[in-house]
Amino acid sequence: MAATPSASGPASEPVWPVGRGYAWTVFALSFGLLLSDYMSRQVLNAVFPMLKSEWLLSDGALGSLSSIVALAVGVLTFPMSLMADRWGRVRSLLLAATLWSIATIGCAISANYGQMFVARLFVGIGEAAYGSVGIAVVLSIFPIALRATLSGAFIAGGAFGAVLGVSIGGAVADAAGWRWAFAVMGILGLVLAAVYGVVVKERKLVPAADLGDTPEDAAEASAPLRAHLPRLFSSVSVISAYVGSGLQLFIAATLLSWLPSYFNRYYHLTTAKSGSAAGVYALVIGVGMILGGVASDRISAGVPIRKWAVAVGCSIGSLVLLTVAFQLPNGPAQLITLGLGALLSAGSAGPAAAMVANLTPANVAATAFGTLTLANSLLGLAPGPALTGVLADHVGLLGALRVMPLVAIAATAAFLVGRHWYERDLLRIGGHPAPAAEPELPAESTS
Repeated sequence: MAATPSASGPASEPVWPVGRGYAWTVFALSFGLLLSDYMSRQVLNAVFPMLKSEWLLSDGALGSLSSIVALAVGVLTFPMSLMADRWGRVRSLLLAATLWSIATIGCAISANYGQMFVARLFVGIGEAAYGSVGIAVVLSIFPIALRATLSGAFIAGGAFGAVLGVSIGGAVADAAGWRWAFAVMGILGLVLAAVYGVVVKERKLVPAADLGDTPEDAAEASAPLRAHLPRLFSSVSVISAYVGSGLQLFIAATLLSWLPSYFNRYYHLTTAKSGSAAGVYALVIGVGMILGGVASDRISAGVPIRKWAVAVGCSIGSLVLLTVAFQLPNGPAQLITLGLGALLSAGSAGPAAAMVANLTPANVAATAFGTLTLANSLLGLAPGPALTGVLADHVGLLGALRVMPLVAIAATAAFLVGRHWYERDLLRIGGHPAPAAEPELPAESTS
């Protein structure tokens, strides 16, 4: 529901669909499950050296074990998000978390590459809707003015989960073997899912009708879902946001997957130490996501189109810094430059998610974010690790990492196209691009 200014003037208080305390509790638990999601996904990268040695795998095979998760997420996220919008988001999240946790435990008992591949496939099936549905739940219970900040923070949970996955996973693998690294992540996910199921209830996520919708808002919310689906792709700018976001995450996904192996091979660190070192950079990527969202909300408070400037700046900055970093010799200068490039590599995630939310109907928010997740997975998260691994088999890992930043050129082009069409697309769909306020959408229904 659009926030309506008070009679006294435009400076009204933000509308909180539910109590602040409950909203932040739901955010914390949803964020915790997102950490588990990515810990289960990224723990594999910490044990790449062990699997390569024990099962004699090529870099291409290792990359496929990482990419199959993102591919499954990409293929299934749209139908599963669509189901969640109708079946119930909380129930969908609980089912997803239980499945990926059990599948991660399945990775721990895999006897060969084939069994591991199947287990990782089911990790991806479980994770397919979590990011899109989880962020839809979070955005539905917070004021619209916090949209980009919360999007960036929530998406950053992926990077923070990668930090914990590679750091804790590497340490556990060194101490007890790689199988226990997977087992610990799976057990943790089951515990978090149980807590989430006890605290978060569908009925407590207040429907928009209880918040004073206008007749027009109510009519839109009650319209058949199929009437809204065409608007998921109804504008050049929203398609550009999907494409630009996915292409830019190609870079971040490659860093998250291959930095542990990079430090193991080129800095000669142990599995635990290379995982910890890569974990620092994953943390930097997550911080960059949050800062990108915060910067986007601040500089676009009066001029919404400025969100695109943040996305473009992150793409160009990561291209320059990462290209330089992988040309430098090993040492402090390379590590610092690599850190700066990692900081910007996914800073466009928050602005892109906010632009998708602004350009699509609120009552299909989970499906809209599912579409964004589809683009992120098929254009970035899935091909990034796999293509880098295949290229590394031919030119070495360092050579592959030198090529990887060039994808940012295509991401920048997509964001520039989206910026060009943004204001006219908002006007056409009924948004308000005027400088007085960010375009607002009805609070989404959870019925």
